[in-house]
Amino acid sequence: MNAVTSTQSKKRFGAFEFFYKYGTLITILLLVIFFGTMNENFLSYTNIINILRSISIVTIIAIGLTVSLAVGGFDLSVGSTASLANALVISMFVWHGQSVGLGIAITILFCLVVGLVNAFLVINFKIQDMLMTLATMFIFQGVALTYTRGATVSQNMIMPNGDFATGEIPKLFGQLGKVPWIIIIMFVVVLLVHLFLNYTKHGRYMYMIGGNAEAAKLSGIAVRKYRLFAYLISALFAGVGGIILGARVMSAEVNAGGPYLMDAVAAAFIGYSVLGSGKPNAFGTFVGAVLIGILSNGLIMLSVPYYAMDIVKGSVLALALAITYYKRRH
Repeated sequence: MNAVTSTQSKKRFGAFEFFYKYGTLITILLLVIFFGTMNENFLSYTNIINILRSISIVTIIAIGLTVSLAVGGFDLSVGSTASLANALVISMFVWHGQSVGLGIAITILFCLVVGLVNAFLVINFKIQDMLMTLATMFIFQGVALTYTRGATVSQNMIMPNGDFATGEIPKLFGQLGKVPWIIIIMFVVVLLVHLFLNYTKHGRYMYMIGGNAEAAKLSGIAVRKYRLFAYLISALFAGVGGIILGARVMSAEVNAGGPYLMDAVAAAFIGYSVLGSGKPNAFGTFVGAVLIGILSNGLIMLSVPYYAMDIVKGSVLALALAITYYKRRH
């Protein structure tokens, strides 16, 4: 009886292992077949490009979050950082008449300061990353709102003194938010971080810190330095996401980056299980973003109301978390 029970347990575990490794990819395949059957335009070249374009910004932001997860952190402020970057970069052009290069450079610099603030608070006060970045999320969101005075920043907007803004958003900047550049930038970010985390000693050190920070410290790894580095990278890519968002819509809406947080978290955690990785990884995060993008696009094509989308995304995230943490306990 024990032998039979043991065999059955092994079969169940083997089935779970298979689903854990390939479940996300199988789900994507099934969704593609389902939506492709329900709507003949789903598999068209134009729609595939639309899906890739729609996930580009969330993928870039999620990649930054993935790096913070790699060291055992959790940067919840990425959405607010993207909002701040979006407001800053557009204001550099519209309010201050800066060039593309200088406007982007100043925005990136401010985002790195955001990363420094997060790292300083998390590392020095030893408060759980999620709780501290939850607080800074509201702070940076407030900074963005205060900076823009709660208004949308766009060309020819009315300034507080009643005059119209005279600066123009450069056409070159607008190209960053269009196909193919927005998709190329996404792929470059995914590839660079994938290579960094998996094929450099610094990436391996980050994974060691995320696995057991105390053991990594005893091994001589500069844990504080790598955690600082992780939060800088997280803020950097959140900033890049905000900049690309500005290039795509050519304006800065109030808290424009906020809605990307949930999708970024979902993509990153879905990525844990892709090909059985069991850890944050760039390729898995991209696959997670693709899954979310296909779901959103397919449901829109089926005329599912936009206000029901969060139910689906939340369910997908809950399933990804359940699988990830079940795997960790077994």
